[in-house]
Amino acid sequence: MSKAERDQSHARVFDLSQHTLRELNQALHKLTPGSNETAWEVLNPKGSHSVAVGVDQPVSIDVRGSVGYYCAGMNDGAAITVHGSAGPGVGENMMSGSIVIKGDASQYAGATGRGGLLVIEGNASSRCGISMKGIDIVVHGNIGHMSAFMAQSGNLVVLGDAGDALGDSIYEARLFVRGKVESLGADCIAKEMRPEHLELVQGLLDRAGVTGVKASEFKRYGSARKLYNFNIDNADAY
Repeated sequence: MSKAERDQSHARVFDLSQHTLRELNQALHKLTPGSNETAWEVLNPKGSHSVAVGVDQPVSIDVRGSVGYYCAGMNDGAAITVHGSAGPGVGENMMSGSIVIKGDASQYAGATGRGGLLVIEGNASSRCGISMKGIDIVVHGNIGHMSAFMAQSGNLVVLGDAGDALGDSIYEARLFVRGKVESLGADCIAKEMRPEHLELVQGLLDRAGVTGVKASEFKRYGSARKLYNFNIDNADAY
């Protein structure tokens, strides 16, 4: 039996058909460093909103089904997996840890995220990574229009296509798209893929469980640095 299977066999099971969402989140918020309750399984989410928000301990949480808006918001250290799709704002203002969506994600996935890794194994809708501030986002499928709008820092890796106005008003984030880009937003341009970018993308693909895809298949996009005043300390982003 693998470590993951052992952890899952000892998971604390929380059935939302028998308990309230408030009870689940309160139990997660009461966790303290060194707690033995390191694995959690959430059953019957049935599209509930704000599932597992504000978790600040390094626990694993498996949500068995699709969720509504703001799932795993403000995550700070947990490894959260949704075995289904997610509504708007999944992983909003994420600090650290990881979130994996096994299905699709609705609008503004990873919005304002400051750290950690968000993986969407399906497609993401519009405004994916809006105002991202350090988060890494990997989307196995496509992303919608206005994604990475005002993205400040972090990395967005898209294996599929991107919709209109990618990276509109972008600051210092890096965008990598394998497929077609419908159009670029204000001040967003195509850029050279240097060795350090190939290494970065390959590392993110590996972390996101992507196989059979090479970093060299991606194109890089970023700021033309004409819309804002930029700090020379961030020059390595370009």
